Amino acid sequence: MNVVVGISGGIAAYKAVNVVRALVLEGHDVHVIATDAALRFVGKPTLEAISRNPVNSDLYEGVAQVRHVSIGQAADLIIIAPATANTLAKLAHGLADDLLGNTVLASTAPVVVAPAMHTEMWGNQATRANVALLRSRGITIVGPASGRLTGEDVGAGRMSEPDDIVRAALAVVGGAGPDDAAAPAPASGSAAPDSADPGSADPGSGDLAGLRVLISAGGTREPLDPVRFLGNRSSGRQGVALAAAALERGASVTLLAAHLEVPVPEGVSVVHVQTAAELEEAARVHAQRADLVIMAAAVADYRPAAVAEQKIKKETAGDRVTLELVRNPDILAGLAVERRDGQVVVGFAAETAADEDELVRVGRAKLERKGCDYLVLNRVGWSLGFAAEDNAVVVVQRGGDIVMEASGSKATVAHRILDAVHPALLPRA
Repeated sequence: MNVVVGISGGIAAYKAVNVVRALVLEGHDVHVIATDAALRFVGKPTLEAISRNPVNSDLYEGVAQVRHVSIGQAADLIIIAPATANTLAKLAHGLADDLLGNTVLASTAPVVVAPAMHTEMWGNQATRANVALLRSRGITIVGPASGRLTGEDVGAGRMSEPDDIVRAALAVVGGAGPDDAAAPAPASGSAAPDSADPGSADPGSGDLAGLRVLISAGGTREPLDPVRFLGNRSSGRQGVALAAAALERGASVTLLAAHLEVPVPEGVSVVHVQTAAELEEAARVHAQRADLVIMAAAVADYRPAAVAEQKIKKETAGDRVTLELVRNPDILAGLAVERRDGQVVVGFAAETAADEDELVRVGRAKLERKGCDYLVLNRVGWSLGFAAEDNAVVVVQRGGDIVMEASGSKATVAHRILDAVHPALLPRA
């Protein structure tokens, strides 16, 4: 596959060398376009040695070969890493005052952008608007992550790791290998930024514009008595992040909220539920009009067979209390059975698997039982998954194929999940 790697002038340019290296080791033909500012951070000899091709930088080189157009025309995939705030602005407004801008405008290949800048620049309203505009046009945004920046600064704006960028970029073209023909259709969406969200696109814009999305989030609670309940440690962070991402991408979003510990973005319609039974009832009602259903809530598998009308007291209950539990309905399986033509149903499965192989094996079996279109798998444990800022997921589609793997902030993971399921919604988009 012919891959163009654009490098703009930020300190993270040194990490672009490993993006190029990873693509070359995958067997792809990599052509680097470095801006003049990028070459102040990384020299041409390094990039040429790693890419095994001449580095292009001057808009007026190769005029006879019409290079400012031909490079973009030949590309199967364009990756820009790092993309500075200046580069994002130029891309958003179609400026072509350098070779990189001309190449992007002249290409029909998917474009994947990995922003890198200081936190204040990433959170600036101008940058937020530019990212939203790029995303609405189908450009995939990977990161940025949170972490150490230049100097002593720490925060959102750190460029995603090279392997993560390459993995996300190849996923956009269906994981095409070096001998595969990459489809030049534009990418569907983005991975969201880390803790500084890029803001919402205007209503009606984005790759989910006009679609109705139903999402469940949080953890259900099954009462034992008026005081106590059986519950779980879900905070609802991932489900709320999905709601925010879908809203940003233009969808009309309804959130079934079960005991959330995080605020819900303005513009999301919220339906509060307590128990699995309440969640099932709300889900069946609201799913009737939804184009995409994502059941991210942690739902109790069992509930007490009997609920005490008064507080259970140790003075009367004694030293040992035996609880009889009965199984709750399988909400996800029921929604999958009842889904109408064209509706996409996505489930979540949190598993205490020993490793990813076991996670995928258990997930594939569960996907077959549930009958949904996609299952998002993540490992959980005492300090993993629930209530954490970050997440790591594997998305498996009906039939068992892995369609996406992602890790990072839950906002980032939310957008990657929407990227993965978006192709199934294309006939309606």
